[in-house]
Amino acid sequence: MSKDKAELFIDCRCELGEGPFWNRFNDRLYWFDILNNTLLSADASGEILERFTFDDRATAAAMIDANRLAVATAGALVELDLDLGTKRFIASLEADKVGNRPNDSRVHPAGGFWIGTMSRKGDDGPEMGAVYQYRDGQVELLFDRITIPNSICFSPDGRTAYFTDTPTKRILKRSIDPATGGPIGEWSLFAEVDRGFPDGSVVDSEGYLWNARWEGHCVVRHAPDGSIDRIVEVPTSRVTCPAFGGPDLKTLYITTAREHMSAEELAADVHAGGIFALDVDVPGLPEPLIKL
Repeated sequence: MSKDKAELFIDCRCELGEGPFWNRFNDRLYWFDILNNTLLSADASGEILERFTFDDRATAAAMIDANRLAVATAGALVELDLDLGTKRFIASLEADKVGNRPNDSRVHPAGGFWIGTMSRKGDDGPEMGAVYQYRDGQVELLFDRITIPNSICFSPDGRTAYFTDTPTKRILKRSIDPATGGPIGEWSLFAEVDRGFPDGSVVDSEGYLWNARWEGHCVVRHAPDGSIDRIVEVPTSRVTCPAFGGPDLKTLYITTAREHMSAEELAADVHAGGIFALDVDVPGLPEPLIKL
């Protein structure tokens, strides 16, 4: 098992940085500051280039094409035009559950957008969330009774889904239909987590899963059998989600958070909420496009 250390890339100090992805059309990293209802972007040098604000919580995005994103927001999936900054309604997403918001989400290789939801109260609202798939104009409930959905990602062949309900400290896996992204098997254990809590994940081109550890100061690379292959130390505690980017997809970008940190903790951890980065030897995979 090897160990590495990520370095500060952007000192953006997000309250809750999440949902990072690399846009291959414009060579920019995008990520959300959920609690400030904001989507940000930066180039490979770390210069922040764009800020898009939303009326309510926005947590994750899927690429439609070179100019448009589908953004998971509280109550709706919306289309964002990156050139104009305009927003258009696509579909309802728990519009009747005003106490909920979306969280971790990712696009399956077949174009389905898996979107997790949760209570705005976090783990004080247990089992209030669910996971849906949006594909071909339809929103389908996949499973529910979830507290904090995270770690949604897929094997390179699209046949396996990964997921965690963060408080359980267990990452699960499940067989899915590679043509539709729909579940065809039951959940089984992929990995137990004993350092921090499992947060967001991404899968690389070799099929290894990289999982961020909330309150764990790290990102852990798991082999396809669930064993730990590598640990990337991150010099802040609330590590939320990794993503691969850069022209060769060999930069690991990592979002973090400042949420719930005391004044004393922030004084000792001034870069909490920043973006951290590490060059790696295995590339990630291009983000699939959503199938509207």
